[in-house]
Amino acid sequence: MKNIILTGDRPTGRLHLGHYVGSLQRRVQMQNSGEYDEINILIADDQALTDNADNPGKIRDNIIQVVLDYLSVGIDPAKSTICIQSALPALHALTFYYLNLVTTARLSRNPTVKAEIQMRGFEDEGLPAGFFTYPVSQAADITAFNANIVPVGEDQLPMIEQTREIVEKFNRIYGETLILPKAIIPENAVQRRLPGVDGNAKMSKSLGNCIYLSDSAAAVKKQINGKMFTDPQHLRIEDPGHIEGNVVFTYLDAFSRPEHFASYLPEYACLEEMKEHYRKGGLGDGTCKKFLINVLNELMDPIREERAKWEKDIDAVYDILKEGTARARAVTDETLEKVRSAMRIDYLKDRSIIQEWEKLL
Repeated sequence: MKNIILTGDRPTGRLHLGHYVGSLQRRVQMQNSGEYDEINILIADDQALTDNADNPGKIRDNIIQVVLDYLSVGIDPAKSTICIQSALPALHALTFYYLNLVTTARLSRNPTVKAEIQMRGFEDEGLPAGFFTYPVSQAADITAFNANIVPVGEDQLPMIEQTREIVEKFNRIYGETLILPKAIIPENAVQRRLPGVDGNAKMSKSLGNCIYLSDSAAAVKKQINGKMFTDPQHLRIEDPGHIEGNVVFTYLDAFSRPEHFASYLPEYACLEEMKEHYRKGGLGDGTCKKFLINVLNELMDPIREERAKWEKDIDAVYDILKEGTARARAVTDETLEKVRSAMRIDYLKDRSIIQEWEKLL
């Protein structure tokens, strides 16, 4: 069996450091590892519309931004297929077929859906049917690409479980047709959920607590110095400080390496020494933030440079998206044909299905 990956993002805004540490960095590693036969990256604009139907311009405006973010961090269109969900009609047909294999009761029990319904306030405003059923749309995406490996955050595990249930039910009813996918999650807690700079558990454009991959050095400095949550009890430099819940140290756990200390903070050999000094007292938040700013800008400078190159040739970016989507359409159309054949509803391709009716006349 081939090792095929499907991953992707909703194009509701530029991608940020949470995306980088949680998924983008890993995608580049997997892409360059040589261990996978196919890597497909889906820009899930259909799913983004399920809670942005009144503002489709938001989705349109961010598709190229997301592709620029992909290219700037090292996604190589020669090794990974970047494609647009709405331009793959097989996904829409598969979603409809799979909806018949899932009950509304089962969808309502999905923990991810329940949490996101609450987060978006749909409990009060009314729940769009498209949003309620988007786990089924995800199942269509995964199976259409024949993906057996799906990198996700820990909060998305219920979605993959729902996909597996759909695959198992389809294969049980219609015969072995679909590939059963397996989720893989980031190895450590920081990768699974990088908090916003304000300490909020989720980075959000509306909260203004993101550091975007496309941010300038000045913007990064402003976010860290102006908004980053530290230890509210660490009022003076000499006061003992707390590491737990201190976002500066959460980010340093995610991004700093021993060599950064030699370059930017030679007083310490490693992060643990720095943490120990902070706990005892005598290390100021300003020093910690300055170190983090240097660490992040070292990471982000090559990303900024690569993005600037692509921004000068948006036609080439568009062509990458168009060519990737064409490749993806060929694959997903073939899966749809297999599904229709298994269900024996490809009437106009298999005359024998209709001829069977003659026996009943």
